[in-house]
Amino acid sequence: MLVYAAVLMAWSSGQSLLDRFTEARGCLDEMFSSRRRVGRTYQGFIKQLMLHGSVLLEMVHVQLRRRMQEIAGVHWLRDGFLAFAVDGSRIEMPRTFDNEEYFGCGGRDKTGPQMWLTTLWHIGTGLPWCWKIGKANDAERNHLRDMLKLLPQMALLIADAGFTGYELMTEILSQGHSFLIRVGSNVRLLTELGYAVVEHDGTVYLWPSQAMKDSRPPLVLRMIVLQRKGKKIFLLTNVDEEKLSDRQAGVFYEMRWGVEVFYRSLKQTLGHRKMLSRAPRQAKAELAWTMAGLQLLGLMSVERIVQAGRDPLSWSVAMSLRAVRTAMMRRYGGMRSKNMFDVLGECVKDEYVRKRPKKARDWPHKKRETPPGEPKIRRANEKELEKIKELKRKTNAA
Repeated sequence: MLVYAAVLMAWSSGQSLLDRFTEARGCLDEMFSSRRRVGRTYQGFIKQLMLHGSVLLEMVHVQLRRRMQEIAGVHWLRDGFLAFAVDGSRIEMPRTFDNEEYFGCGGRDKTGPQMWLTTLWHIGTGLPWCWKIGKANDAERNHLRDMLKLLPQMALLIADAGFTGYELMTEILSQGHSFLIRVGSNVRLLTELGYAVVEHDGTVYLWPSQAMKDSRPPLVLRMIVLQRKGKKIFLLTNVDEEKLSDRQAGVFYEMRWGVEVFYRSLKQTLGHRKMLSRAPRQAKAELAWTMAGLQLLGLMSVERIVQAGRDPLSWSVAMSLRAVRTAMMRRYGGMRSKNMFDVLGECVKDEYVRKRPKKARDWPHKKRETPPGEPKIRRANEKELEKIKELKRKTNAA
């Protein structure tokens, strides 16, 4: 009952935790009238959730990921790749002393306490695979490192410029995965180093000075340059051109935007831009169960969308949320409604072609971040060439 209540609270449109709990409790009383109740008060419910929630949440995560792979069908792979996008976002919470002290404030001036949420988003189904919650100034790279063990074998990670770095890329490769990552002016690359057996036009090496001093080998990578709206986008990958063409790389990088849309669904559509819990442990649990609720909502919808022969990326979060909230209100009021699962199968985005963009003509609060510049690329110097020869001799001798 704790799991049901936590998920229903994530779907609720209530403006306070008490409102959400009251609605969830009413639905459960109607759905399971002969079973044990979830509790009379929100305080009692959250106390039990804090005691047992972490174990229950882990069990739910395992089952949701297993079910996600089962229902994906042919959409488990996209263009032959098991692709995941990764990105992070900050989540606000009440400005209490405990929240500020524990999580910190990682945004602009005058911002309140925040959590950092990093998500691995499955490109095939458009659903979150797993996530990591941390403090406001946590590094999303470290979050990704912690989540690598949860990825299926031979995954392709697609990321923006915040996930660069020799250490992270080496760890991704060591666990049998591949990557397609945008790079900017903070990345220094070498050419004509002579470490690869065959060097092609796009062959570059990532070999920071510390790795060279430690006699660690350089990463042999491929540079892909895309042209988008008159600007160049630089991508690094370890996958050769025969398996991943430049065109495919461009499509995958554009599909990475889906994880940004997912965050918009979490904050704007679901209405969870700001957590309501006033204590750190409760706030973290609230966000974790909100994510689980959104993942479950997607699974229920995508399963029926796939059965209808449609692409799961056509799923409409807003329509699904409207369907479950309508069912919850009718349950809470003691009314029977149309089969909710049949309705979820129809929750897809419109297919008409717009003649004008949906975005506002001029939105004053829009973030205008400076895009990453060009990576610094140069030919390997004599010192680096001598070091690579020494490294190759040691490797051959071993």
